[in-house]
Amino acid sequence: MFRGIDDVDWASMEHAYGSAADVPELLRGLASSLPQERETALDGMYGAVHHQGDVYDSTLASIPFLFRLAGHAGLPDRGGIVELLASIGGSDDADDLENGAGGAGVGEGTEDPGDDKHAMARAAVRAGGALFLDLVRDGDPEVRRAAPSALVRFHGEPPLVLALLSERLRDEPEDGVRLALVEGLGLLVRLHGGSAALAVDCLVSLCGPPHDPGLRLAAIGQLASCATDRLPADLVSTVVTLLHTRSQRIRPSSEPVRTSSDTLIGSLRRMRAADEEGARLLRTLHQALGARTADRIALLKGQLSSQNTADRCNAVWMAAGLFREWRTANEEPVALIGEQLGSDEERLRCAAVSVLEFLFTLAAPAADRLAALVESGPEFRERGTATLDRPLKALARCGDARAVPALAEVLRRPAVPNETGYTIGHLGPAAAPLASLLRQRLAEVPLGSPDTYDRAVPLLFGLGALRYAEAVPEVLRLLHGTPPELRLRDALVNALARTLGAFGPGAREAVPTLRNLLTDRNAVAAADALRSVEGDTEAVLPVLLGALAPEWDAGSRRTAADALGRMGAAATPALPGLRRLAESAEVWERTAAACALWDVGGDPEPVLPVFRDAWRLNPYTRGMITACLVRMGGAGVPFHDLVRTELDSPRRHRARSGGHGSHDVLDDELLLRDCRAILEAT
Repeated sequence: MFRGIDDVDWASMEHAYGSAADVPELLRGLASSLPQERETALDGMYGAVHHQGDVYDSTLASIPFLFRLAGHAGLPDRGGIVELLASIGGSDDADDLENGAGGAGVGEGTEDPGDDKHAMARAAVRAGGALFLDLVRDGDPEVRRAAPSALVRFHGEPPLVLALLSERLRDEPEDGVRLALVEGLGLLVRLHGGSAALAVDCLVSLCGPPHDPGLRLAAIGQLASCATDRLPADLVSTVVTLLHTRSQRIRPSSEPVRTSSDTLIGSLRRMRAADEEGARLLRTLHQALGARTADRIALLKGQLSSQNTADRCNAVWMAAGLFREWRTANEEPVALIGEQLGSDEERLRCAAVSVLEFLFTLAAPAADRLAALVESGPEFRERGTATLDRPLKALARCGDARAVPALAEVLRRPAVPNETGYTIGHLGPAAAPLASLLRQRLAEVPLGSPDTYDRAVPLLFGLGALRYAEAVPEVLRLLHGTPPELRLRDALVNALARTLGAFGPGAREAVPTLRNLLTDRNAVAAADALRSVEGDTEAVLPVLLGALAPEWDAGSRRTAADALGRMGAAATPALPGLRRLAESAEVWERTAAACALWDVGGDPEPVLPVFRDAWRLNPYTRGMITACLVRMGGAGVPFHDLVRTELDSPRRHRARSGGHGSHDVLDDELLLRDCRAILEAT
């Protein structure tokens, strides 16, 4: 397998972390007799030699040895090596590229068509593509499972591939491999138009009796991605019936027990669903249905009504994907997800809580169930104090006052989870009873500890959200006592100043301290706070005008623009500087400056073109823009075409391939709220 490996000048090559001198050891590790060593080696190949889908000279040099390993009968875990080879070869599948897969396997890289190394890797894997013909018949089920996709992608004779996939579907005994063969047929349709008709006919033939429910579900999922006109007319009821029938027949997996080393691959394996095959079947269908959200909601309701716990758990995670990407009527599925909180199955409860946690106010249909879980006692509550109990966090995030007593209990614990203050901010006035407890905990924050910033800032956020000016002495204690060498001192001082600004006139005791900061590197935050507390524009304006200058960092310039906007007409001398900033090369600076231009000057002419450009370039700016348009009223009418288009769009504005943010749904809902307010006001 490794003949000639020492003749390669690996030390002259590179991977993601520098010299590739360690690659021979990784390749030999793939053939180790120890499962953990094999997994660690595969993790190293993905992490360094094929980091996030990249191809290096060491990646290219590895390909011949990977092919020898993949073709070595009897070597364990060759399925993972086949997947690695396919990932190195890249993807021709337009669906995969759109979804950010790019053939990157564990990583999420995408192929650059102009990158010679990617092209060379594709050519090298294609050159060895004949091996995949043999691997489809290999004695190892994991190898047979990995082979169909690689065969379709890299073998140059689609008719031969179609014939082999069809033959193997007749003879293959393993359900998981049969699923992979069906996926191969769907991929063949998407990649090779000349063979599409026969492959589609084959998929259609697999959708009905006498085939088993799992195979029929797999075929329906592939048709949904490549031939929607051939789907069953009663799609949802057919799929739900097949799902329930499959669940009643399901038998324990015959897969060998996988290793659980401390690697990324090991972690991903441990996170797999209880019924990974079922999850894969329905995930494929949901992804293929895409914007057909009514069908997906109906399908989720059927999944969540299953007697099988694994089916319901899979449905919860698929609902997460739907809610993150699409604006859809979600009250019924959210309520059904809430019902899973009463399950005795920990995996299902945890899945439900995780989804409800990122829905914020959209989790309201499940609030009663969340409240019951929060009040149920320790057996259904997370232990320890490192993090906030997730059911409690979800309940508070949806603005339910029933979270207040439990949060008070948290604030009385010896150690307060850092996210507590942020969570309290979502409760609005209902959290007022917690203000004095937040103040007490802020008074306990040490002045020079390595964790001073981490402990203080969430508490400051909560106090600022509640406008609790009684905490001014505790805020000043930190401002006066924080040593200059403290980690993140400037960020802490900025947070302290913002909190005083949130207190408004009730923080007049802090005016001398804020004035002293006007000549400090935290001058911008101090000036904004002083404006809010005292309204002294004469002292504040020169500081903020100076912060618009190029020598200040971009963050300070944006903060200064925001603060000048809050001053309104009193900041008229800032208009020339704001106009310059509105021409910045950085989209966030331009947008912040344009908002301030309106708030200070009231002229929409220089503002709306900046907004239109930023709206197109960076969807993340849209929340800032719509908040300003609400203030603009009728002056923003020329922008209403984009506002209406946003409201008509079924897709969330932050939906993207390859990832998501914890607040994406919340920010999208706030955007929609502002869009409606803009149109209703004119």
